[in-house]
Amino acid sequence: MNKKYIALISLMLCLSLLFSSCENDTETTTEPDIITEAQVNNNSPENEETQAPQEDPSEDNTTEEPSQEETTLPGTVVGYTSKGFAISEKDGITYVDGVLVANKTYSLPSSYNPGELLPECESAFSSLQAAAANENLTIWNASGFRSYELQESLYTRYSNRDGKEAADRYSARPGHSEHQSGLAIDLNDITSAFADTAEGKWIAENCWKYGFILRYPMGKEAQTGYMYEPWHIRYVGVAAAEKIHNSGLCLEEYYGITSVYENTEEVITEVETASEEETELNEVITTEAQSFSEEITSEQNFG
Repeated sequence: MNKKYIALISLMLCLSLLFSSCENDTETTTEPDIITEAQVNNNSPENEETQAPQEDPSEDNTTEEPSQEETTLPGTVVGYTSKGFAISEKDGITYVDGVLVANKTYSLPSSYNPGELLPECESAFSSLQAAAANENLTIWNASGFRSYELQESLYTRYSNRDGKEAADRYSARPGHSEHQSGLAIDLNDITSAFADTAEGKWIAENCWKYGFILRYPMGKEAQTGYMYEPWHIRYVGVAAAEKIHNSGLCLEEYYGITSVYENTEEVITEVETASEEETELNEVITTEAQSFSEEITSEQNFG
């Protein structure tokens, strides 16, 4: 009997060892599956061959999205300024970094005639007027849009009286006037005295907040091509106006462009303080502005 029990016990031990071995084999075969799942969750490199490739958001897509310059610049890019701003042209009009430019270098076609201030300029000016009114200041539009034909008439009259060299300092040739663009406004009294009025000081400090710049600042005649005009503001949009204002530069300096007539060899001396000649010239402008006020108004060329 003892031998039978011993044999039975031995058999049971053998079976126990056999089952134990099978369990170990099963754990060995399933362990890689558990590891693989963990690798998937952790994006382990060991699982790269079995996983679908994931797109890296930092990688360039096959269809490149147009840059801001390509989507916002009007017309066709024809070059770049000395400061790297894109120059584009559309319908004979020149834009620098998307801003319309009309000066002695860049002209407007004689056919360009919006007939009045452009809506964006008119709206911004209304906001400017309202803000000034809150400060008990009165700002008005003394001269807004002017057609090519009216500018031609004015410039011809000035140059016949004072000569082209003198006229070119304070009056634009036809096609080169910002007033033709519908984006420029002469304010209140068109004289240098405007700078010393409460309105003139407020304009110099605040017009940029509404998208305007003082187009012909003091001491910048060599760059702009025109004498100091504290009454002349130009709409360029709030973003551009803020940058230009903060830079302390005039438009030509900021964008790196020139303002010189092609057919005129101009030599301009920059003067820090008004000379006797400039004082006389200011008086001439005042007289002319008054004498032509009724004429321009009747032709509905004032905004």
